[in-house]
Amino acid sequence: MFHPILKNILDEGIIEKKNNGTYKVERIITSPQSSQININNKKEPLLNFCSNNYLGLSNHPEIISASKLAMDKYGFGMSSVRFICGTQNIHKELENKISQFLQTEDTILFNSCFDANGGLFQNLLSEGDVIISASLNHASIIDGIRLSRAKKIVYRYDDMNDLSKQLIESKNYRIKVVITDGVFSMEGELAPLDKIVSLCEKHQALLIVDDSHATGFIGENGQGTPEYFSVQNKIDLYTSTLGKALGGAIGGYISGHRSIIDWFRNTSRPYLFSNSLSPSLVAGAIKSIDIITSQEGNQLRKNLISNTNYFRNKMKKNGFQIKEGIHPIVPIMLGDEKISIQMASDLLSEGIYVIGFSYPVVPKNEARIRVQISAIHTKYQIDLAINAFVKIGKNYGIIK
Repeated sequence: MFHPILKNILDEGIIEKKNNGTYKVERIITSPQSSQININNKKEPLLNFCSNNYLGLSNHPEIISASKLAMDKYGFGMSSVRFICGTQNIHKELENKISQFLQTEDTILFNSCFDANGGLFQNLLSEGDVIISASLNHASIIDGIRLSRAKKIVYRYDDMNDLSKQLIESKNYRIKVVITDGVFSMEGELAPLDKIVSLCEKHQALLIVDDSHATGFIGENGQGTPEYFSVQNKIDLYTSTLGKALGGAIGGYISGHRSIIDWFRNTSRPYLFSNSLSPSLVAGAIKSIDIITSQEGNQLRKNLISNTNYFRNKMKKNGFQIKEGIHPIVPIMLGDEKISIQMASDLLSEGIYVIGFSYPVVPKNEARIRVQISAIHTKYQIDLAINAFVKIGKNYGIIK
């Protein structure tokens, strides 16, 4: 029999989440990930505006073909961790390809970027060191920091005076590390890496960037926020994911100085004690980088920029309050938590798949619907979404 006290605690917690709007319901998708999807309780397809499928590669035929061929050649899985008998030549090929793409010395693969961030600090830093973390950093970074014995400090993500102050006050620590998301996923804002780099150089701090929401499509060649700010050779470590623009499956990595990567291969617990990525995933990721670095990739990035600018400009002209920026994450700011959830539900009825976010996922009174644009959205699809937002927004008095 399940423990009655624990059951009551959990039941009450779920009721509270349902009452305050933070309970999460998973909609069941019955089609591949794309700009248009099917879900199990809707007869008509929905236009998908809440996926991290930025370049539309999640259902790319060449990636699917490469993945299938790899399964035939290399099998379904490795049944082991990397250092025992879980490394194949394609694992090394992918690590080398990522290093070449990012212009780094070496790369180490993980099963997710969550694992990569979880394995960053535990055996790298000690009590005499300090980690200075941006306030809106991803949960995986926060959890990774918690596993370290180093001092933890938080600076406001967009306040360089605050970062400077924290670095000055940390002058006596042995090793100083600054870690930031390249793009803050709820805001669609880019971290000011040029300014952060200058401060890190001035105070001799190591800089780590989680570029999960930028790899493959931000910067002229898709090399991420460091390329956008022209500071690629000044980032000590990158972490990122294979699960967004790079094919949208699963997997993550840390890339940077060879000496640190070698240390992680010998000490990072998520790496040492997790099975290696399956061959089909690795082959699909290799093909995704091939596409991203090709002319097709250049065209997809141009399409994404065009679609993003079109949506942002049209929404502003219609009177919606959005976070300024260039990123395909476009938060539609609503303020009221119940309205954000209800509007998302009403938009679903109009055939537009979006998600409303409220506290504690975002700050109080900053509830929003986060729209995510893809390179494979057509202008017609984007117009349908905008028209639906206008219709529903007027119903709630969000716009006139």
